[in-house]
Amino acid sequence: MTVSVLDLSPVLPVVVVDDVADAVPLARALVAGGLPAIEVTLRTPQAPEAIRAIAEEVPEAVVGAGTVLAPGQVMASVAAGARFLVSPGWTDALLTAMRGSGLPFLPGVSTASEVVALLERGVREMKFFPAQAAGGTAYLRSLSGPLPQARFCPTGGIGPALAPDYLALPNVGCVGGSWMLPTDAVAARDWPRIERLAREAAGLSAGARCR
Repeated sequence: MTVSVLDLSPVLPVVVVDDVADAVPLARALVAGGLPAIEVTLRTPQAPEAIRAIAEEVPEAVVGAGTVLAPGQVMASVAAGARFLVSPGWTDALLTAMRGSGLPFLPGVSTASEVVALLERGVREMKFFPAQAAGGTAYLRSLSGPLPQARFCPTGGIGPALAPDYLALPNVGCVGGSWMLPTDAVAARDWPRIERLAREAAGLSAGARCR
């Protein structure tokens, strides 16, 4: 993938799949709504198979693996067809595995020291997590001065009302969230509703609050 994950769309949907049968129609709804990049978190046993199904049946989607915590999960995600990797944090072992995968990756950070440590290792694109709990837009704005080379996908506690404020920051490429995937809509397999919410998310602009 030549385009950065951070530049594919303003919002990166964070998806938890409990039923593999939902993976493909859910992904199609998100893509139709204008959100081609999809992070399937490895929080359920079904996640690798969901990634595989989306990769095979929804070629217009850019499906990645999230909540990657160990080198073994990196290998399993690659085997399933993931096109990018996201972790809530990082260690040297995990970073080595993600770099060795050949895929784009977003290691998680929540402090300036972690950002500097990644910059020393040649990593400039990161996940800021948990965004709201770790200081929100004020913290990221503070980082942009001394560390302008770092770019972020903030995730955690962000909804449609807060997303534009994050997107207005010079060091934010996109935000991660799951508000376009309400639990009741997924349970009811209400794909048209999810497509509508995805379209609203895709239309979010920096500094313009959703009404």
